Amino acid sequence: MTTDLNMVIANLIDDLAEIQESKQSRMGYRRAAHAVLLLAQPVTALIQPGEDHPTIPNVGPKSLRVVREVLETGASPTVEAAVIASGKVAAIELRRARRGNFLSRAKVIEALGDDRLTGPTLADYRGDLQMHSDWSDGRLTVAAMAQACLARGYRYAAMTDHAHGLPSAHGLSVADLARQREAIDQVNRDLGDRFCLLAGVEANIGLDGSLDLTPAELRAVDLVVAAAHAGLRLPDDQTARMVAAVRTPGVHILGHPRGRQRGVRAGIMADWDRVFAAAADSRVAIEIDGDPHRQDLDFELAGRAAEAGCVFALDSDAHSASELGFVDIALAHARLAGVPAERVINCWPLGRLLEWLGDGRPRL
Repeated sequence: MTTDLNMVIANLIDDLAEIQESKQSRMGYRRAAHAVLLLAQPVTALIQPGEDHPTIPNVGPKSLRVVREVLETGASPTVEAAVIASGKVAAIELRRARRGNFLSRAKVIEALGDDRLTGPTLADYRGDLQMHSDWSDGRLTVAAMAQACLARGYRYAAMTDHAHGLPSAHGLSVADLARQREAIDQVNRDLGDRFCLLAGVEANIGLDGSLDLTPAELRAVDLVVAAAHAGLRLPDDQTARMVAAVRTPGVHILGHPRGRQRGVRAGIMADWDRVFAAAADSRVAIEIDGDPHRQDLDFELAGRAAEAGCVFALDSDAHSASELGFVDIALAHARLAGVPAERVINCWPLGRLLEWLGDGRPRL
């Protein structure tokens, strides 16, 4: 993959934000970095040689200096000097180590339109299998999220609000899940053959690899995403934890496997090849989560999961209708990894997906 210059520039401007003493300056640099990340084109297409006063919305003169330095030399002496002068070299290096293999919007658009890449396209994509409603930490009703999916041309989707083991995300009790099922059933009655909303759940993976739902509770939903939300900064190897999770009967998808967050945490340390082998053996899908702060798995690890024989789920992890578009990021990583569309469960017809969720794979 060619260098993602927009991401390089945004990361350097982020470095400047981190070392600012003034809240106002810090927010200004963060706004500039975010603006570069969201550009639909590479900065090289926006700044012409010899142009004295280029304009990029929300990118001020100091940040534009960083842009010019990177375009001219591939680095920014201004940023490096400022980091050294701040005395925060170690902290910045740690943040840099936690930003690997993230994609800017321009790089996502490039990957989606690159005919040289194989893998799933937007036209292949039939439904999102991780999203959230106002039953947990989402912002819209079940019905509104279903309508938003239908408007995007989806044939199906899964509502996967958090289970009770994650109270910080307003996780649902078993009784809540049963009541939500009634709301989902009503959506399906209202939409008829046009759309199918599956009743799912995002179960929490404990430090020992167990889930916060019993086997009977797992059987009560159509689709189970198992994801870790604690122990994401531990330096210890957590291979056994993740293998135990994917070997749990009733689990369909390993959600945002590492639990990483750009610049904040690297996520779970594990022998991922062993985890992928266990997932392939159990026929548990490996998720590529399209949340721009997660992008988890990234294209490099996804390529290794593909080599291990895994199937994949490409999801937005949306908490609102507008965030459903995050699936573009997941698709871009899958294409860069060379994941075949036939190994992406979101690209399967509904009948095949339902068979896989039920008797078509090992279950309880």
